[in-house]
Amino acid sequence: MDLNSSTALVTGGAVRIGETICRTLAAAGCVVAIHYNRSESEAAELVDSLKATGASAFGVCGDLRSAEDCRVIVQEVCSQAGGIDILVNNAAVFHKDTLLTGDEDKLMAELQVNMLAPKLLTQAFAEAREAGRAGPGGERKGRIVNLLDRRIAAVDAESLSYSISKKMLAEFTREAAVALAPGITVNGVAPGAVLPPPGKKDRTRDAAGPAPLRVQCTPDDVAAAVLYLVESDAVTGQVIFVDGGRHLLSV
Repeated sequence: MDLNSSTALVTGGAVRIGETICRTLAAAGCVVAIHYNRSESEAAELVDSLKATGASAFGVCGDLRSAEDCRVIVQEVCSQAGGIDILVNNAAVFHKDTLLTGDEDKLMAELQVNMLAPKLLTQAFAEAREAGRAGPGGERKGRIVNLLDRRIAAVDAESLSYSISKKMLAEFTREAAVALAPGITVNGVAPGAVLPPPGKKDRTRDAAGPAPLRVQCTPDDVAAAVLYLVESDAVTGQVIFVDGGRHLLSV
């Protein structure tokens, strides 16, 4: 798929891995819609930065905890860009909890943003494409990439709700890939430890446990995987782990 003039919506695109994904897609020729909720200033700075390079970008605000906002976000992108071709479900919330310390409120908070919002955005994206609101290259297949986590291949007793939400999103990725074929491909990228939590010091390579490749994965590594999946015409229902092989180990 030639990405020139394609329109890509990246949720949580103003900061961290989302910012790198936005920069990578913009460099590939996409018009980038940078979704944010509370990161308004960061989104504005990123829009200005991308425009300074000659890329096309704009911000779109919305609360992913709201079903209505999820629909409006896609509508706003279509309104501003004339259509939508790519959806990257990057935004997520993460809290530590265990089977004994977690409660239904914590679980629902994780599920709402990490699983339900991507599902609602996927629906809105598919409906927009069906209604003829694809981007300028409307004959091209649509692309959806869900940001998962290497925990989908393991058990993490210290982040039960988060792990469950990402495992559900991984299964949704497979189901949606079948449901939306052949017009839309749906894939996932599952990073390992890439960045420290907000406000924390830089994590060392060993902080997340051993990895066969003994490398520290970066946001650029994750963005490169996303780029591959949106460019590919023959891949759907797949998950690329970007974790140095960490998911292959049993610990």
